Amino acid sequence: MKEKELIQIIKSTLNSNYIGDDCAYLKDLGIVVTQDSLVEDVHFKMDYMTPYQLGYKSVMVNISDICASGAEPKYITISLSLPKHVDEDFVKNFYEGAKDACGEVKIVGGDLTGSDKIFVSVTAIGSTKSRKISSRSNAKKGYKVIVSGEHGNSAKGLQLLLSGKTEPAKFINAHLMPIAQREFSEKIASNADYDYAMMDTSDGLGDALMQIAKASGVTISIDTSKIPHDSSVDMERVLYGGEDYQLVAVVPDSGDFTCIGEVTSGKTGIIIDGIFYSNIDDKLYKHFEENK
Repeated sequence: MKEKELIQIIKSTLNSNYIGDDCAYLKDLGIVVTQDSLVEDVHFKMDYMTPYQLGYKSVMVNISDICASGAEPKYITISLSLPKHVDEDFVKNFYEGAKDACGEVKIVGGDLTGSDKIFVSVTAIGSTKSRKISSRSNAKKGYKVIVSGEHGNSAKGLQLLLSGKTEPAKFINAHLMPIAQREFSEKIASNADYDYAMMDTSDGLGDALMQIAKASGVTISIDTSKIPHDSSVDMERVLYGGEDYQLVAVVPDSGDFTCIGEVTSGKTGIIIDGIFYSNIDDKLYKHFEENK
């Protein structure tokens, strides 16, 4: 079962123009909307995560999607399904984490239900006022590929956690408490007078590049030596590890951002250090498989 295939089935069944980007852009309302779900033992394990960290990450990954669209994060709703063994302290700590992740963003509602495992579903709403909204289909020949932050740290953090380790904190925190790239997003979206593409790297930098290339019908060529990453993190995790929640954008001019490549014409796909790929699905993290 492949997530992208399921999304395509849903999109074609609904005949929807809204499905395909990180957020649905509701231009008539001046907002973008996104929703993301986290399922115990699929996306997280309480063995190595506190309720506070779960609340924090559940909100932050949705704020990241809003940032990927270029909009300003404004409102959050949270649906929380809990098994019987979960107590009041869990709920309090979860919402403390969610509140701290929000900053100026407001939690305005949600739902509580019972379940066999912990299930979190968050909806985020962003304002498009004074912002130029991105689309994966906006990459054009000659555009530059720019990125925020380091890549691969979350994947290394997950490996450490699954090995029973809690250090180095840099990598552990990258996985458990990611930070949405609001400043990067605002700087682009508030100043752009051109169409551009932008995504977060929740499914990996390589996946984001491939999604933009396919949606835009272009080739994206990158030089891995230019990708910011910790020297202890191997390139497989840098490209395919996922859950970094950094941003990658494809814009006409790289300006003072970190540039890792450019858009060219030709076959649809990505070129990594001179090697062309039309598909990288076998390299990516699978959301429908448990973390072992």
